[in-house]
Amino acid sequence: MIPNDHLAGVQAFVQAVEAGSFTLAGERLGLTRSAVGKAVARLERRLGARLLHRTTRSLAATEEGRLLYDAAVAALAGLEAAEAALAAAGGEPHGRVRLDLPELFGRRWVLPALFDLAARRPGLALDISFSNRVIDLAEDRVDLVVRIGEPGDSASLAARPLGRQETVLCAAPAYLDRRGRPQDLEALAGHDAILDLRDGGWRLIGEDGRLRRIDPPARLRLGGVDAAMQAAVAGCGVALVPRWLAAEAIAAGRLEAVLPGRTPPGPPIHALWPRAPHLPRRLRAVIDALVEAFTPAPPWERPPA
Repeated sequence: MIPNDHLAGVQAFVQAVEAGSFTLAGERLGLTRSAVGKAVARLERRLGARLLHRTTRSLAATEEGRLLYDAAVAALAGLEAAEAALAAAGGEPHGRVRLDLPELFGRRWVLPALFDLAARRPGLALDISFSNRVIDLAEDRVDLVVRIGEPGDSASLAARPLGRQETVLCAAPAYLDRRGRPQDLEALAGHDAILDLRDGGWRLIGEDGRLRRIDPPARLRLGGVDAAMQAAVAGCGVALVPRWLAAEAIAAGRLEAVLPGRTPPGPPIHALWPRAPHLPRRLRAVIDALVEAFTPAPPWERPPA
């Protein structure tokens, strides 16, 4: 970042060349003749070059000074044009935002909010990747991530909650018609469970309100909640999956919730970004769009528009 005093020296030099004197340059900048002369002198010392021929009556740029003057005028004009463009856009966010989203959840529920934002904010450009790993935002050059789970205690990150990932026990209506609808946790022992390969059981809330581990017999053990939901829809048994994954199938009648209210609170969902004194308008626009999409109720719990 260029220090303010460096920019002030360049501006003083440009005005001195155009005005032909430190006195007139000072009047244009609201500075004294001495302040302009000192600013130009500091600029010459920093660059190690003489920029102005000085006489008692006038100033003229040296060859090195002319090179700097041409470049400085172009740069200052570019800054003025950028400011005018932002003002003309009425404060609309501009620029590129790099995001990383969870694989399944991001594609199904976060992308629609981002697509809507992109349609409403043509000045925004979005780079969107998908992963479930913990990433270093600075090292991976990512501006914002959405993650499911506790955000940790990193002092370098700011966080905005987007709700929780609740789970639901579910099965196909045809399976439940055939095998019966369980009325308590013990009844799950008489059903075919669809379990995760990494964990052979479920953690559910018992009739006494306490968390219990249930290890039902499993005909299918699958690597991934999306595969578990497909198996449940196919009538293979009872699965425990995120509510956001099963919500549409439940609403369409392809799945039915089993023992509602027996699943414990799920992990939080957060938007995370590097903490900074000033949040760029483009990043603020993305955060606001996500908060609007996920609060006060997540999109999978809202009635169809």
